[in-house]
Amino acid sequence: MIFVIFGLILLAIIFLPGIWVQRVLERYATPADRYSGTGAETARYLLDRYGMSSVKVEETKDGDHYDPQEKVVRLTPDKFNGRSLTAITVAAHEVGHALQDHKGYKPLRYRTHLVKATQKFEKLGAAVLMVSPFIGAITRVPGLGILMFLGGMMTLGTSTLVHMVTLPTEFDASFNRALPMLDECNILKKPDKRHARKLLKAAAFTYVSASLMSLLNIARWFAILRR
Repeated sequence: MIFVIFGLILLAIIFLPGIWVQRVLERYATPADRYSGTGAETARYLLDRYGMSSVKVEETKDGDHYDPQEKVVRLTPDKFNGRSLTAITVAAHEVGHALQDHKGYKPLRYRTHLVKATQKFEKLGAAVLMVSPFIGAITRVPGLGILMFLGGMMTLGTSTLVHMVTLPTEFDASFNRALPMLDECNILKKPDKRHARKLLKAAAFTYVSASLMSLLNIARWFAILRR
């Protein structure tokens, strides 16, 4: 019974943040034409207004994000072309990251370095997972299951850790950068301001919720290895 309760709590921790983020983003994605400008146009306006004319705005399918190396704000098609409150607010959040970079915000630099380090661990973990079955078939090593589990942890667990540790950077982008910019430029309609705060909180949790979901793969691998 204790294991069942623990399992339910663990599933709640993994699933609920992602469900909440998705619900908030979808809720304010309608009406789709609430604003005259698109998310891309809003991002471009804010970048120019705050001295970041050299930063580009591009459409992507790899999730909304700011690339500090390429100096690009990238938005998914629904945000890039969208005119909803969600599109406008998420665009402002990503510009918030660009402003952090522009102002030399050190935690963003630390996160960039951590992400690079994480990518190395993920590659190492993936290599271990690929090689382990061959090693097991040849040597029949009893500890192969543990080795594969550690490979999965390195592959997926490190990204979750990075996003949890750097969550304050996301909140800074939302509430210390994006929200003041939206207020100063009078971009939001008055009734939307309180809703924008929910969206900015959801935008801050996006990476965390996505990386938590990835931990399910580790649980699946471990369950397979236990059989």
